[in-house]
Amino acid sequence: MIVVLLLGLSASSQTSDSLKHFSVVIKENIYKDYKLMYRKESGSLVYPFLTPGSNQYDNVLWDWDSWLSNIALRQILSDVGNAKDKQEAIQYEQGCVLNFLQYGNWDGYIPIVIWADSKPRDIRPENIYNVNMHKPVLAQHAAFITKQNGGDAQWLKEKFFHLQAFVNNYKAHHRDKATGLFFWQSDVAIGVDNDPATFYRPAKSSASIYLNCLMYKEMLAMVYLANQLHIPEVGKEFEQDAADLKNAIQKNCWDERDGFFYSVDINLRPVKENPDSTLGRTFDIHSGYPRDYDCLIQRIEVWTGFMPLWCGIATPAQADRIVKEHFLNTKTFNCAAGVRTLSKMEKMYSLRASANPSNWRGPVWGISNYMVFKGLVKYGYTKEAKELAAKTINMFGKDFEKNGALHEYYEPETGEPLLNKGFQNWNYLVLNMTAWMEGKPVVEEF
Repeated sequence: MIVVLLLGLSASSQTSDSLKHFSVVIKENIYKDYKLMYRKESGSLVYPFLTPGSNQYDNVLWDWDSWLSNIALRQILSDVGNAKDKQEAIQYEQGCVLNFLQYGNWDGYIPIVIWADSKPRDIRPENIYNVNMHKPVLAQHAAFITKQNGGDAQWLKEKFFHLQAFVNNYKAHHRDKATGLFFWQSDVAIGVDNDPATFYRPAKSSASIYLNCLMYKEMLAMVYLANQLHIPEVGKEFEQDAADLKNAIQKNCWDERDGFFYSVDINLRPVKENPDSTLGRTFDIHSGYPRDYDCLIQRIEVWTGFMPLWCGIATPAQADRIVKEHFLNTKTFNCAAGVRTLSKMEKMYSLRASANPSNWRGPVWGISNYMVFKGLVKYGYTKEAKELAAKTINMFGKDFEKNGALHEYYEPETGEPLLNKGFQNWNYLVLNMTAWMEGKPVVEEF
Protein backbone atom coordinates (compact mmCIF):
# COMPACT_ATOMS: atom_id res chain seq x y z
CA MET A 1 0.00 0.00 0.00
CA ILE A 2 2.83 2.37 0.90
CA VAL A 3 4.69 1.45 -2.30
CA VAL A 4 1.58 2.14 -4.41
CA LEU A 5 1.10 5.49 -2.66
CA LEU A 6 4.71 6.47 -3.23
CA LEU A 7 4.53 5.47 -6.89
CA GLY A 8 1.37 7.57 -7.27
CA LEU A 9 3.00 10.58 -5.65
CA SER A 10 6.06 10.17 -7.88
CA ALA A 11 3.92 10.02 -11.04
CA SER A 12 1.95 13.08 -9.90
CA SER A 13 5.18 14.97 -9.26
CA GLN A 14 6.54 14.04 -12.70
CA THR A 15 3.31 15.20 -14.34
CA SER A 16 3.49 18.50 -12.48
CA ASP A 17 7.13 18.99 -13.45
CA SER A 18 6.31 18.19 -17.08
CA LEU A 19 3.48 20.71 -17.06
CA LYS A 20 5.72 23.43 -15.62
CA HIS A 21 8.40 22.66 -18.18
CA PHE A 22 6.05 22.84 -21.17
CA SER A 23 4.40 26.00 -19.82
CA VAL A 24 7.84 27.64 -19.85
CA VAL A 25 8.54 26.35 -23.38
CA ILE A 26 5.23 27.74 -24.65
CA LYS A 27 5.75 31.15 -23.04
CA GLU A 28 9.31 31.48 -24.33
CA ASN A 29 8.20 30.78 -27.90
CA ILE A 30 5.08 32.97 -27.91
CA TYR A 31 6.29 35.99 -25.97
CA LYS A 32 9.24 36.63 -28.25
CA ASP A 33 7.35 37.13 -31.52
CA TYR A 34 3.74 38.03 -30.76
CA LYS A 35 4.08 41.41 -32.51
CA LEU A 36 4.43 39.55 -35.79
CA MET A 37 0.62 39.49 -35.66
CA TYR A 38 0.56 43.25 -36.30
CA ARG A 39 -0.05 44.46 -39.84
CA LYS A 40 -0.21 47.99 -41.24
CA GLU A 41 -3.10 49.15 -43.41
CA SER A 42 -2.79 48.25 -47.08
CA GLY A 43 -5.17 48.37 -50.07
CA SER A 44 -8.64 47.21 -49.09
CA LEU A 45 -7.50 46.96 -45.46
CA VAL A 46 -7.75 50.63 -44.55
CA TYR A 47 -6.93 50.19 -40.84
CA PRO A 48 -4.08 48.36 -39.09
CA PHE A 49 -5.12 44.82 -38.11
CA LEU A 50 -4.09 41.46 -36.64
CA THR A 51 -3.24 38.47 -38.78
CA PRO A 52 -3.63 34.96 -37.37
CA GLY A 53 -0.27 33.81 -38.76
CA SER A 54 1.29 30.99 -40.83
CA ASN A 55 1.83 31.33 -44.56
CA GLN A 56 -1.70 30.11 -45.29
CA TYR A 57 -3.25 32.98 -43.31
CA ASP A 58 -0.54 35.62 -43.56
CA ASN A 59 -1.45 39.25 -44.23
CA VAL A 60 -5.16 38.50 -44.35
CA LEU A 61 -7.98 39.58 -42.01
CA TRP A 62 -10.27 36.71 -41.04
CA ASP A 63 -13.46 36.97 -39.00
CA TRP A 64 -13.42 34.65 -35.97
CA ASP A 65 -9.65 34.12 -36.27
CA SER A 66 -8.85 37.78 -35.57
CA TRP A 67 -11.33 37.85 -32.66
CA LEU A 68 -9.81 34.83 -30.94
CA SER A 69 -6.23 35.85 -31.73
CA ASN A 70 -7.00 39.19 -30.06
CA ILE A 71 -8.06 37.45 -26.83
CA ALA A 72 -4.76 35.58 -26.81
CA LEU A 73 -2.87 38.80 -27.58
CA ARG A 74 -4.44 40.49 -24.55
CA GLN A 75 -3.31 37.58 -22.37
CA ILE A 76 0.23 38.05 -23.66
CA LEU A 77 0.04 41.76 -22.87
CA SER A 78 -1.35 40.96 -19.41
CA ASP A 79 1.55 38.59 -18.80
CA VAL A 80 4.50 40.56 -20.17
CA GLY A 81 3.30 43.80 -21.77
CA ASN A 82 3.89 47.27 -20.35
CA ALA A 83 1.62 50.29 -20.68
CA LYS A 84 3.23 51.29 -23.98
CA ASP A 85 2.75 47.81 -25.44
CA LYS A 86 -0.93 47.79 -24.46
CA GLN A 87 -1.50 51.23 -25.97
CA GLU A 88 0.27 50.23 -29.19
CA ALA A 89 -1.99 47.20 -29.60
CA ILE A 90 -5.25 49.16 -29.56
CA GLN A 91 -5.01 50.44 -33.15
CA TYR A 92 -4.53 46.90 -34.45
CA GLU A 93 -7.35 45.51 -32.32
CA GLN A 94 -9.88 48.18 -33.26
CA GLY A 95 -8.74 47.96 -36.87
CA CYS A 96 -9.90 44.34 -37.07
CA VAL A 97 -13.47 45.46 -36.37
CA LEU A 98 -13.32 48.75 -38.29
CA ASN A 99 -11.94 47.10 -41.43
CA PHE A 100 -14.98 44.84 -41.58
CA LEU A 101 -17.42 47.64 -40.76
CA GLN A 102 -15.80 49.72 -43.51
CA TYR A 103 -17.63 47.40 -45.91
CA GLY A 104 -20.92 47.41 -44.02
CA ASN A 105 -24.02 48.97 -45.53
CA TRP A 106 -27.77 49.27 -45.06
CA ASP A 107 -28.18 45.67 -46.32
CA GLY A 108 -26.17 44.29 -43.37
CA TYR A 109 -23.73 42.22 -45.39
CA ILE A 110 -20.22 41.97 -43.89
CA PRO A 111 -17.51 39.88 -45.60
CA ILE A 112 -15.89 36.84 -44.00
CA VAL A 113 -12.35 37.71 -45.03
CA ILE A 114 -10.49 40.70 -46.48
CA TRP A 115 -7.32 40.58 -48.55
CA ALA A 116 -5.40 43.77 -49.36
CA ASP A 117 -6.11 43.33 -53.08
CA SER A 118 -9.72 42.09 -52.74
CA LYS A 119 -13.04 43.78 -53.37
CA PRO A 120 -15.00 42.86 -50.23
CA ARG A 121 -18.34 44.16 -51.55
CA ASP A 122 -17.96 42.46 -54.93
CA ILE A 123 -21.13 40.40 -54.65
CA ARG A 124 -24.26 40.44 -56.79
CA PRO A 125 -27.19 42.24 -55.10
CA GLU A 126 -29.49 39.27 -55.73
CA ASN A 127 -27.09 37.01 -53.80
CA ILE A 128 -26.50 39.28 -50.81
CA TYR A 129 -28.91 37.33 -48.58
CA ASN A 130 -28.12 33.88 -49.95
CA VAL A 131 -24.47 33.55 -48.98
CA ASN A 132 -22.70 33.09 -45.68
CA MET A 133 -21.13 36.21 -44.24
CA HIS A 134 -18.95 37.21 -41.29
CA LYS A 135 -19.66 34.81 -38.45
CA PRO A 136 -21.62 36.35 -35.57
CA VAL A 137 -18.56 37.33 -33.56
CA LEU A 138 -18.11 40.92 -34.77
CA ALA A 139 -20.07 42.51 -31.92
CA GLN A 140 -18.33 40.15 -29.50
CA HIS A 141 -14.97 41.33 -30.79
CA ALA A 142 -16.03 44.98 -30.48
CA ALA A 143 -17.39 44.37 -26.96
CA PHE A 144 -14.18 42.61 -25.94
CA ILE A 145 -12.03 45.53 -27.11
CA THR A 146 -14.34 48.05 -25.46
CA LYS A 147 -14.33 46.19 -22.15
CA GLN A 148 -10.54 45.83 -22.20
CA ASN A 149 -10.26 49.61 -22.58
CA GLY A 150 -12.45 50.65 -19.68
CA GLY A 151 -15.83 50.46 -21.40
CA ASP A 152 -15.26 53.36 -23.82
CA ALA A 153 -17.19 52.52 -27.01
CA GLN A 154 -16.90 55.93 -28.70
CA TRP A 155 -14.44 54.52 -31.25
CA LEU A 156 -17.38 52.45 -32.56
CA LYS A 157 -20.11 55.08 -32.44
CA GLU A 158 -20.14 56.12 -36.10
CA LYS A 159 -20.15 52.51 -37.29
CA PHE A 160 -22.63 51.10 -34.79
CA PHE A 161 -25.41 51.37 -37.38
CA HIS A 162 -23.49 48.97 -39.63
CA LEU A 163 -23.10 46.57 -36.73
CA GLN A 164 -26.84 46.69 -36.05
CA ALA A 165 -27.56 46.15 -39.75
CA PHE A 166 -25.26 43.12 -39.67
CA VAL A 167 -27.19 41.45 -36.83
CA ASN A 168 -30.49 42.53 -38.40
CA ASN A 169 -29.42 40.78 -41.62
CA TYR A 170 -28.86 37.55 -39.70
CA LYS A 171 -32.26 37.84 -38.02
CA ALA A 172 -34.17 38.68 -41.21
CA HIS A 173 -32.43 36.40 -43.73
CA HIS A 174 -30.49 33.69 -41.88
CA ARG A 175 -33.16 32.68 -39.35
CA ASP A 176 -35.80 30.00 -39.62
CA LYS A 177 -39.08 31.52 -38.42
CA ALA A 178 -40.66 28.20 -37.47
CA THR A 179 -37.93 27.17 -35.02
CA GLY A 180 -36.38 30.56 -34.23
CA LEU A 181 -32.95 29.11 -35.02
CA PHE A 182 -30.27 30.54 -37.30
CA PHE A 183 -29.01 28.52 -40.26
CA TRP A 184 -26.09 28.46 -42.66
CA GLN A 185 -26.83 29.45 -46.25
CA SER A 186 -24.33 26.82 -47.43
CA ASP A 187 -21.29 24.90 -46.19
CA VAL A 188 -18.86 27.57 -47.47
CA ALA A 189 -16.51 29.21 -44.93
CA ILE A 190 -18.44 28.15 -41.84
CA GLY A 191 -15.30 27.97 -39.69
CA VAL A 192 -15.72 24.29 -38.76
CA ASP A 193 -15.26 23.38 -42.39
CA ASN A 194 -16.46 19.79 -42.75
CA ASP A 195 -18.80 19.47 -39.77
CA PRO A 196 -21.05 16.63 -41.02
CA ALA A 197 -24.14 18.46 -39.77
CA THR A 198 -23.56 21.09 -42.49
CA PHE A 199 -20.94 19.77 -44.94
CA TYR A 200 -22.48 18.87 -48.33
CA ARG A 201 -25.96 19.32 -46.89
CA PRO A 202 -28.67 21.14 -48.86
CA ALA A 203 -28.60 24.93 -48.83
CA LYS A 204 -30.34 26.61 -45.88
CA SER A 205 -30.88 23.28 -44.13
CA SER A 206 -28.42 23.33 -41.22
CA ALA A 207 -29.45 25.09 -38.03
CA SER A 208 -26.01 24.58 -36.52
CA ILE A 209 -25.62 24.53 -32.74
CA TYR A 210 -22.23 26.19 -33.28
CA LEU A 211 -23.78 29.07 -35.24
CA ASN A 212 -26.61 29.54 -32.76
CA CYS A 213 -24.33 29.60 -29.72
CA LEU A 214 -22.17 32.25 -31.39
CA MET A 215 -25.29 34.26 -32.22
CA TYR A 216 -26.55 34.11 -28.65
CA LYS A 217 -23.33 35.66 -27.39
CA GLU A 218 -23.39 38.14 -30.29
CA MET A 219 -26.77 39.46 -29.18
CA LEU A 220 -25.57 39.84 -25.59
CA ALA A 221 -22.57 41.77 -26.91
CA MET A 222 -24.95 44.09 -28.76
CA VAL A 223 -26.77 44.76 -25.48
CA TYR A 224 -23.49 45.69 -23.82
CA LEU A 225 -22.38 47.96 -26.67
CA ALA A 226 -25.74 49.72 -26.85
CA ASN A 227 -25.59 50.44 -23.13
CA GLN A 228 -22.02 51.74 -23.41
CA LEU A 229 -23.17 54.05 -26.20
CA HIS A 230 -26.03 55.28 -23.98
CA ILE A 231 -28.86 53.86 -26.11
CA PRO A 232 -30.28 51.28 -23.68
CA GLU A 233 -33.63 50.99 -25.49
CA VAL A 234 -31.77 49.52 -28.47
CA GLY A 235 -30.06 47.13 -26.09
CA LYS A 236 -33.41 45.92 -24.75
CA GLU A 237 -34.45 44.76 -28.22
CA PHE A 238 -31.30 42.67 -28.61
CA GLU A 239 -31.77 41.37 -25.08
CA GLN A 240 -35.18 40.04 -26.07
CA ASP A 241 -33.68 38.50 -29.21
CA ALA A 242 -31.13 36.70 -27.03
CA ALA A 243 -33.83 35.39 -24.67
CA ASP A 244 -35.90 34.14 -27.64
CA LEU A 245 -32.88 32.37 -29.14
CA LYS A 246 -31.97 30.73 -25.83
CA ASN A 247 -35.49 29.31 -25.63
CA ALA A 248 -35.31 28.11 -29.24
CA ILE A 249 -32.01 26.31 -28.62
CA GLN A 250 -33.36 24.65 -25.51
CA LYS A 251 -36.55 23.59 -27.28
CA ASN A 252 -35.01 22.30 -30.51
CA CYS A 253 -31.37 21.40 -29.92
CA TRP A 254 -31.29 19.70 -26.51
CA ASP A 255 -31.73 15.93 -26.72
CA GLU A 256 -32.96 14.46 -23.46
CA ARG A 257 -32.31 10.94 -24.70
CA ASP A 258 -28.59 11.49 -25.28
CA GLY A 259 -28.01 14.33 -22.81
CA PHE A 260 -26.35 16.48 -25.48
CA PHE A 261 -26.98 19.50 -27.73
CA TYR A 262 -27.18 18.86 -31.47
CA SER A 263 -27.59 20.79 -34.70
CA VAL A 264 -30.97 20.34 -36.35
CA ASP A 265 -32.21 19.81 -39.89
CA ILE A 266 -34.80 22.36 -41.05
CA ASN A 267 -34.94 21.03 -44.64
CA LEU A 268 -38.52 19.76 -44.40
CA ARG A 269 -41.16 20.00 -47.10
CA PRO A 270 -43.85 22.55 -46.25
CA VAL A 271 -47.23 21.41 -45.03
CA LYS A 272 -49.53 22.10 -47.99
CA GLU A 273 -52.91 23.67 -47.44
CA ASN A 274 -54.18 22.57 -50.86
CA PRO A 275 -54.59 18.97 -52.07
CA ASP A 276 -51.69 17.43 -54.00
CA SER A 277 -52.97 16.43 -57.43
CA THR A 278 -49.66 15.25 -58.89
CA LEU A 279 -50.72 11.60 -58.59
CA GLY A 280 -54.29 12.22 -59.65
CA ARG A 281 -55.48 12.59 -56.09
CA THR A 282 -58.22 15.04 -55.25
CA PHE A 283 -57.26 15.16 -51.57
CA ASP A 284 -54.07 15.27 -49.49
CA ILE A 285 -53.40 11.74 -48.29
CA HIS A 286 -51.59 13.11 -45.19
CA SER A 287 -54.24 15.65 -44.28
CA GLY A 288 -55.52 13.60 -41.35
CA TYR A 289 -52.39 14.37 -39.31
CA PRO A 290 -49.82 16.48 -41.18
CA ARG A 291 -46.36 17.25 -39.84
CA ASP A 292 -46.58 19.33 -36.66
CA TYR A 293 -42.85 19.52 -35.84
CA ASP A 294 -40.50 22.11 -37.30
CA CYS A 295 -37.14 20.35 -37.44
CA LEU A 296 -35.35 17.03 -37.08
CA ILE A 297 -32.53 16.72 -34.59
CA GLN A 298 -29.22 15.54 -36.07
CA ARG A 299 -27.80 13.04 -33.61
CA ILE A 300 -24.24 13.47 -34.84
CA GLU A 301 -21.82 13.86 -31.94
CA VAL A 302 -19.80 16.94 -32.84
CA TRP A 303 -17.66 18.88 -30.33
CA THR A 304 -19.91 21.91 -30.86
CA GLY A 305 -22.46 20.19 -28.63
CA PHE A 306 -20.30 21.45 -25.75
CA MET A 307 -20.71 25.09 -26.83
CA PRO A 308 -23.92 25.71 -24.84
CA LEU A 309 -21.64 25.47 -21.77
CA TRP A 310 -19.27 28.05 -23.26
CA CYS A 311 -22.09 30.53 -23.94
CA GLY A 312 -24.06 29.76 -20.76
CA ILE A 313 -27.23 28.35 -22.32
CA ALA A 314 -27.08 24.91 -20.68
CA THR A 315 -28.83 24.37 -17.37
CA PRO A 316 -26.73 22.95 -14.49
CA ALA A 317 -28.47 19.58 -14.90
CA GLN A 318 -27.74 19.54 -18.63
CA ALA A 319 -24.12 20.52 -18.02
CA ASP A 320 -23.74 17.62 -15.61
CA ARG A 321 -24.94 15.12 -18.19
CA ILE A 322 -22.77 16.65 -20.91
CA VAL A 323 -19.66 16.39 -18.75
CA LYS A 324 -20.30 12.93 -17.32
CA GLU A 325 -21.73 11.25 -20.41
CA HIS A 326 -19.71 12.95 -23.15
CA PHE A 327 -16.64 14.86 -21.98
CA LEU A 328 -15.41 11.96 -19.83
CA ASN A 329 -16.23 9.29 -22.40
CA THR A 330 -13.02 7.97 -24.00
CA LYS A 331 -15.04 6.05 -26.58
CA THR A 332 -16.38 9.30 -28.02
CA PHE A 333 -14.68 12.65 -27.28
CA ASN A 334 -12.13 12.30 -24.49
CA CYS A 335 -8.60 11.54 -25.70
CA ALA A 336 -4.97 12.00 -24.69
CA ALA A 337 -4.67 15.32 -26.56
CA GLY A 338 -7.97 16.77 -25.34
CA VAL A 339 -11.33 16.64 -27.12
CA ARG A 340 -11.91 14.99 -30.48
CA THR A 341 -13.79 17.29 -32.84
CA LEU A 342 -16.04 14.40 -33.87
CA SER A 343 -16.92 11.41 -31.74
CA LYS A 344 -14.79 8.38 -32.51
CA MET A 345 -18.03 6.38 -32.63
CA GLU A 346 -19.28 8.27 -35.68
CA LYS A 347 -18.92 6.54 -39.04
CA MET A 348 -17.56 9.78 -40.56
CA TYR A 349 -14.63 9.88 -38.09
CA SER A 350 -11.38 10.55 -39.98
CA LEU A 351 -7.92 11.87 -39.16
CA ARG A 352 -6.69 12.41 -42.72
CA ALA A 353 -4.90 15.70 -43.22
CA SER A 354 -6.82 18.10 -45.43
CA ALA A 355 -6.44 21.84 -46.03
CA ASN A 356 -9.50 22.59 -48.14
CA PRO A 357 -11.57 21.82 -46.21
CA SER A 358 -9.61 21.71 -42.99
CA ASN A 359 -10.44 18.53 -41.13
CA TRP A 360 -12.84 18.81 -38.17
CA ARG A 361 -13.95 15.16 -38.35
CA GLY A 362 -11.88 13.93 -35.42
CA PRO A 363 -8.52 15.72 -35.05
CA VAL A 364 -7.92 17.82 -31.94
CA TRP A 365 -7.90 21.58 -32.48
CA GLY A 366 -6.61 24.17 -30.04
CA ILE A 367 -9.79 26.24 -30.30
CA SER A 368 -12.18 23.38 -29.57
CA ASN A 369 -10.07 22.40 -26.55
CA TYR A 370 -10.20 26.02 -25.38
CA MET A 371 -13.96 26.50 -25.78
CA VAL A 372 -14.77 23.22 -24.04
CA PHE A 373 -12.33 24.20 -21.28
CA LYS A 374 -14.08 27.56 -20.83
CA GLY A 375 -17.44 25.83 -20.54
CA LEU A 376 -16.09 23.48 -17.86
CA VAL A 377 -14.74 26.44 -15.89
CA LYS A 378 -18.02 28.37 -16.24
CA TYR A 379 -20.05 25.51 -14.75
CA GLY A 380 -17.59 24.72 -11.96
CA TYR A 381 -16.02 21.51 -13.32
CA THR A 382 -12.57 22.46 -12.08
CA LYS A 383 -11.03 18.97 -12.08
CA GLU A 384 -12.10 18.33 -15.65
CA ALA A 385 -10.97 21.81 -16.75
CA LYS A 386 -7.52 21.18 -15.26
CA GLU A 387 -7.33 17.88 -17.11
CA LEU A 388 -8.13 19.50 -20.45
CA ALA A 389 -5.81 22.46 -19.88
CA ALA A 390 -2.95 20.12 -18.95
CA LYS A 391 -3.47 18.02 -22.08
CA THR A 392 -3.42 21.16 -24.26
CA ILE A 393 -0.29 22.55 -22.59
CA ASN A 394 1.53 19.24 -22.98
CA MET A 395 0.51 18.89 -26.64
CA PHE A 396 1.60 22.41 -27.60
CA GLY A 397 4.73 22.32 -25.43
CA LYS A 398 5.91 19.13 -27.13
CA ASP A 399 5.20 20.62 -30.55
CA PHE A 400 7.25 23.74 -29.81
CA GLU A 401 10.07 21.68 -28.34
CA LYS A 402 10.18 19.16 -31.19
CA ASN A 403 9.20 21.27 -34.20
CA GLY A 404 9.78 24.87 -33.14
CA ALA A 405 6.20 25.88 -34.02
CA LEU A 406 2.55 24.98 -33.54
CA HIS A 407 0.26 23.35 -36.10
CA GLU A 408 -3.37 23.62 -37.19
CA TYR A 409 -4.67 20.33 -35.75
CA TYR A 410 -3.41 17.18 -34.07
CA GLU A 411 -3.73 13.39 -33.79
CA PRO A 412 -5.95 12.67 -30.76
CA GLU A 413 -4.00 9.85 -29.09
CA THR A 414 -0.39 10.89 -29.69
CA GLY A 415 -0.79 14.66 -29.94
CA GLU A 416 1.35 14.58 -33.08
CA PRO A 417 0.71 17.48 -35.50
CA LEU A 418 -1.13 16.65 -38.70
CA LEU A 419 -1.01 19.83 -40.80
CA ASN A 420 0.14 23.42 -41.35
CA LYS A 421 3.28 24.18 -39.39
CA GLY A 422 3.38 27.75 -38.08
CA PHE A 423 -0.35 28.03 -37.37
CA GLN A 424 -0.44 30.34 -34.32
CA ASN A 425 -3.89 31.94 -34.43
CA TRP A 426 -6.18 30.83 -31.59
CA ASN A 427 -3.57 28.27 -30.51
CA TYR A 428 -2.07 31.09 -28.46
CA LEU A 429 -5.14 30.84 -26.20
CA VAL A 430 -3.16 28.12 -24.45
CA LEU A 431 -1.66 31.06 -22.52
CA ASN A 432 -5.10 31.93 -21.14
CA MET A 433 -5.47 28.32 -20.02
CA THR A 434 -2.00 28.41 -18.48
CA ALA A 435 -2.76 31.61 -16.57
CA TRP A 436 -5.88 29.97 -15.14
CA MET A 437 -3.90 26.89 -14.11
CA GLU A 438 -1.31 29.09 -12.38
CA GLY A 439 -3.91 31.21 -10.58
CA LYS A 440 -2.89 34.36 -12.45
CA PRO A 441 -5.16 37.02 -14.02
CA VAL A 442 -6.98 35.52 -17.00
CA VAL A 443 -8.19 37.51 -20.01
CA GLU A 444 -11.71 36.43 -20.92
CA GLU A 445 -13.58 36.82 -24.18
CA PHE A 446 -16.74 38.90 -23.84
